[in-house]
Amino acid sequence: MKYVRIVLVGIFLFSLTGCLPWWEGSSSRPDTPESLYTQGQEKYRDGSYKKAIGLFQRLAEEYPLSPYAIPAELGVADSYYSDEDYASAEANYADFMEFHPTNENLPYVMYQIGMCHYKQMQEIDRDQTETRTAEQLFLKFLSRFPSSKFSLLAEEKSKECRRMLGEHEFYVGRFYFNVGEYRAALARFQGIEKNYASLGLDYKTEHFIRETKKRLAEDQDSERTKNKNES
Repeated sequence: MKYVRIVLVGIFLFSLTGCLPWWEGSSSRPDTPESLYTQGQEKYRDGSYKKAIGLFQRLAEEYPLSPYAIPAELGVADSYYSDEDYASAEANYADFMEFHPTNENLPYVMYQIGMCHYKQMQEIDRDQTETRTAEQLFLKFLSRFPSSKFSLLAEEKSKECRRMLGEHEFYVGRFYFNVGEYRAALARFQGIEKNYASLGLDYKTEHFIRETKKRLAEDQDSERTKNKNES
């Protein structure tokens, strides 16, 4: 399963080699930018992400003017991402955006920052901070790069985030319903109806809105009867 998660990153990382100039040659000396980059690719392919990071970092630090330096910076971020160290991956992607604001790989980098949060989303009964952050980042990406080849993926991920947030709200509403807090439950269900429509939640939300209103009416009738009997 881990291999499936890194396919996109791996393909992108290795495709960068084709963008490098032919005049760097094919030297296999261990201290050349090309050989360091090739070794980093090999370690990445083998799943030795920490070793790949070391090689890419060495390249970027020792040969900052080499045409391999920028791909190596992405190699560091991608290696952290594939190693599931999403905080370090995001930090390196963010640095790339700051130092290379006009680079052609910016759409990919911005998409990956969203994915760093997407990969950390919790189940619907847990805190949804990562889900909200991921959704905001994907929407920001779509606003900035609507024609990017990553736009369809970002749109799909954004929709998944919204559905997750809607499911969380429904979970909370259902909890309030089950403990008899009908006003709080109704507020949650109506919020879903307003903010999370057409995400597969409509039918069950409408059902619980009707049922919650029914329970509220029954409670009000019971309260009126009680007050009448006491007076």
